[in-house]
Amino acid sequence: MDYDKLKGVIEGLLFISGDEGIDAKQIGEIIEVPEDTVVDLIEDMKADFRRSGRGIQIVEVARAYQFTTLPEHVPYFEKLASSPTQSTLSQAALETLAIIAYKQPITRSEIEEIRGVKCEKALNTLLSKQLIREAGRAEGVGRPILYATTKEFLEHFGLRQLDDLPEPPVNLNIEEARMEASVLFAKTTEPAND
Repeated sequence: MDYDKLKGVIEGLLFISGDEGIDAKQIGEIIEVPEDTVVDLIEDMKADFRRSGRGIQIVEVARAYQFTTLPEHVPYFEKLASSPTQSTLSQAALETLAIIAYKQPITRSEIEEIRGVKCEKALNTLLSKQLIREAGRAEGVGRPILYATTKEFLEHFGLRQLDDLPEPPVNLNIEEARMEASVLFAKTTEPAND
């Protein structure tokens, strides 16, 4: 049994499990080793991370293991969160936000169907910036989360209410819209000539 390989697999499982984490029993079932072996491997990984001075750590919360950042690095994360470059939205986030604004409440799968690509990262960005919110659950299989805009969205874009949104074009050409958006956003980011 190659313990280094198993540690690599566990690291990947912890990464993709995100904030929810994953418990030792489930890891054991996936990598086909006893639960106590998984716990020993995770303890070794914790020690390895500390020895090598990694910027993340493995913690156990509610019997599930997950990655977290180190508490002593919080000042750096706060600087990142408050930096001006963090206040801008990516093209993907803007497209996702526009879809939500016009079609709300809407599920992630409906957004992805309109955009034609995955939108989980864009949704997380918009949620973290409080421009959108979870607005309940849709009826049907799995009861997916519905997304809607927030008061902060209205404030950010200078709108009194959603009715103030411009009318969407009837026959929208996506490429033309992207070109127009690029020109508009280029103008808003150019330094003013006084």
